[in-house]
Amino acid sequence: MSCASVLFGSEFSVDEISKTRAANGLLTMEIEVGTVCNFLCRYCYVGDCHAQALGDKHELTLEEIRDVVGQAQALGARKIILLGGEPMLYDFTPELCEWIRGRGLAVELFTNGSNMTSSMAALLFKMGVHVVLKWHSSDHRVQDWLAGVDGAALVMDEAYRNLRAAGYPSASTRLALSTVICRQNIGDLPELWRWMRSEGIEPYFEMITPQGRARQSGHELSPSVEETRRLFETIQAMDRDQFGRVWDAQPPLVGNVCLRHSFSCLVNATGDVMPCVGVPLPVGNIRRQPLAKILADSEVIGDLRNHKKTIQGACAQCEKSALCYGCRGAAFQLTGNYLGSDPLCWRNQGQADCSALPISAERLVPHKPPARMVDALTAVAERTATVTASVAATNPHCREGRLTEAAHLELMAQAAAALHGYRTQVRPDGVAQRGMLVGARDFEVFETVRVGDALTVSLHKEARLGTFGVVRAEVHRDGKLVSKAELKTWYEE
Repeated sequence: MSCASVLFGSEFSVDEISKTRAANGLLTMEIEVGTVCNFLCRYCYVGDCHAQALGDKHELTLEEIRDVVGQAQALGARKIILLGGEPMLYDFTPELCEWIRGRGLAVELFTNGSNMTSSMAALLFKMGVHVVLKWHSSDHRVQDWLAGVDGAALVMDEAYRNLRAAGYPSASTRLALSTVICRQNIGDLPELWRWMRSEGIEPYFEMITPQGRARQSGHELSPSVEETRRLFETIQAMDRDQFGRVWDAQPPLVGNVCLRHSFSCLVNATGDVMPCVGVPLPVGNIRRQPLAKILADSEVIGDLRNHKKTIQGACAQCEKSALCYGCRGAAFQLTGNYLGSDPLCWRNQGQADCSALPISAERLVPHKPPARMVDALTAVAERTATVTASVAATNPHCREGRLTEAAHLELMAQAAAALHGYRTQVRPDGVAQRGMLVGARDFEVFETVRVGDALTVSLHKEARLGTFGVVRAEVHRDGKLVSKAELKTWYEE
């Protein structure tokens, strides 16, 4: 049998996930109750949120959270995952859990154990809330150091005792322990996994995504790729031989597969919708648009849901690419490319990775020197991109050392072609597609551009209809607007 963890989708069948993906629906939704936290975890993806005050006027209200949960349910969601900050610092969290359960949805609560009194644990158990408690080591010194707060281990211990006394885990109400894999605990993790399995607790061991405080901590936290591989394979063998659990070793979750982008999304504490905590690219905000429209219109979400055709680099060529794309968070944080290869996967080591940003324009556009004016694609987000360009003396559009005004449109069109090439030509099986600029409006040139100037072209895709698109382009030099236009483009299917 498989690992049978209920985290990140293994409770759903391949057919359910496939239908959800095709319908732009959801099976789960992660939502940040708020960003306030009483710990200063060294691996935290959020960063420094400790000083924020409860009731921040920018954070979602209880009513707004209820509203987006209702929208998620209408899209097919069956489980809501509550994140933080620390959800149990918000007085309305138990009420929210009860309301969600009353709608027939499962609730999964991630917590550091704060305010998990015996009465609170009993209440959550009675409601059928699944609890995921932070638990990184049996050594209190390691627990406290990772949490960044003295006494954190005692908080976790008390919460664990209260949850067990309340009846966790049971056949219908699960308890999982969330553990980050780091240098400080990696030697103890096989035994910790064994203990959790023996107690009927779901182990949730996860590689650290290098963002927030984890990025600041750098190599102080992260084990080597080889050390991580050995850990995965050690636990894999133990789980098979001692507990009859059979699974493939692959990042970022021990004993599980993370394909959450096929059926889930994150709503953060201010209403931004994102693929996940590791890929913090806002694709819309629930205060301005319905969740269904955000998911249906998002190119980033679409790219990740269509991962078999869009993932790039070594991950695209991997034999496991049908059911694995590594950690999208690690790929984005380390390469700048949410579709790039996962640099922390041991299967990718020693392979040349051409998916990291910046990507040379030579690989993205059909133009050859001296006609090619763009240098590289440096950033891609939701319907936006940034392309760099330098004005060479050999540029055929220069007159007396200056770029002609009409050439600004050609520069913008090549930048748009680079963005298009990012999705069609970076993959190993990518085939160059023909395209052209078919029109422009609102074209203005504000500054003279000279040979030797370094330029940045900012793109925003405003609309698409079939093979035609509308792109807003702006050219900047040293942060100052040089020219702008709205382009109408066409690319063959």
